[in-house]
Amino acid sequence: MEDVKWLLKKYGLLIVLMVIIVVICSIIFGKRGSEKNAEEVWEPPVEIHLINENEILSNNIAEENIEESETESKSDTGSSLWFLPQAENCLITEAEKDELKDTAMDAAGQVKDVYKDIELEEEVYYGSNIREFTKEQCREAVSLLGNAGFVSVTEDTNMENYEEIEDFYAAYMEKRDAMVTIYEVKHDGLIGAVTFIYRDNRLQTYYVGIGWQEGGIPEIKDTLVSDIAEINLTEKGYFIYAYENPIAHSSLRQYWRIKPLSDKCRELTAKYVYGLSYVNYNVLVTNWDSKNVEDILMPCMFEDIYRIYTGEILRTENWRIPADIYEKIMTTCFPVSIEQLREKCGYDEDSNSYEYEMIFASQYPPFGEVIDYTENPDGTITLVVDGVWADYNSDCAFTNTIVVQPFDDGTFRYLSNSIEQKELEVPKGGR
Repeated sequence: MEDVKWLLKKYGLLIVLMVIIVVICSIIFGKRGSEKNAEEVWEPPVEIHLINENEILSNNIAEENIEESETESKSDTGSSLWFLPQAENCLITEAEKDELKDTAMDAAGQVKDVYKDIELEEEVYYGSNIREFTKEQCREAVSLLGNAGFVSVTEDTNMENYEEIEDFYAAYMEKRDAMVTIYEVKHDGLIGAVTFIYRDNRLQTYYVGIGWQEGGIPEIKDTLVSDIAEINLTEKGYFIYAYENPIAHSSLRQYWRIKPLSDKCRELTAKYVYGLSYVNYNVLVTNWDSKNVEDILMPCMFEDIYRIYTGEILRTENWRIPADIYEKIMTTCFPVSIEQLREKCGYDEDSNSYEYEMIFASQYPPFGEVIDYTENPDGTITLVVDGVWADYNSDCAFTNTIVVQPFDDGTFRYLSNSIEQKELEVPKGGR
């Protein structure tokens, strides 16, 4: 002990100076590292708290991770609610909670036949342990719930009995106490009963999660009370809401499209629009046609175009893409020549290949949905596409007019695009 005191006495000042130097160096180099790695991310002129987490899609990313992110980019009212804090003061009584749980179990009983032949895996920490639950099963469950009088919805399907949400929102706008419950059938088979409560000038949700045992036997898996910061029902028919404490790494706002969209518009969206980005390159944010198509040619766009064309995830070797694959897909999908591609998209003559340029995921991107279309006499289709940016409370941030040319083999070509600013500024894309 005396030896330690002697060392501190003799070398104490030197140790303190060394610590100070280490701290200063850490600050300086940390700051430089942050400046070096910082990215400029365009944000619309809206003052709002952002979740400070950017996801990066790496080369050869696992397919299951992409599928998961695509699913979660829709409404986030499933197992991610585990990450929401429980509200301290609930607006409804214990008796009302019990009634909502009983009603949720009654609703689950309406769809038990859909689940009677399900196969279960080992219990999982989050979400469902159903081995496989198809889109068709989701839609069948929604239909049965709707026929039984419940407000119900699943991904890429019109909501049943949406008028009850309109009634709830009207009461909210008039400062009248009200409740409404939405049953969302998740892609993994879970059913989330989300009850919105407006009472004493406050908003909350009471969530009841319904899981399943073998033989189609429902069970309550979890409940959660969450404070809601705001709700908005747009004229076009989007119900948009924000939690008081957002889910970590999730969207700023959650949403459902409550008013119906035609099956044809959904089909056209899935075929021609889903998967195109407003923020990573210029296809959707630049006015272009065959005369100035070079303005949209960027190496990073190929990853999305490849997925749209093939339905598969792009895999590369040594960060290169063979020229025959690249040029076949791009000259099919756009009115471009091989010469234009080789000039603009990173062609290497020695390897006869194109460089693979990684797309960096952006926070809170908008997405497009076809809201109208015209089948032209020359066989082309003109699509009217609204940019939905629910994270910034808009279901019509801007409107695109896209002309596509379908081919007999099922492929197609984008012929032109024009964009008109509506509620929000058009993103900068890849410029």
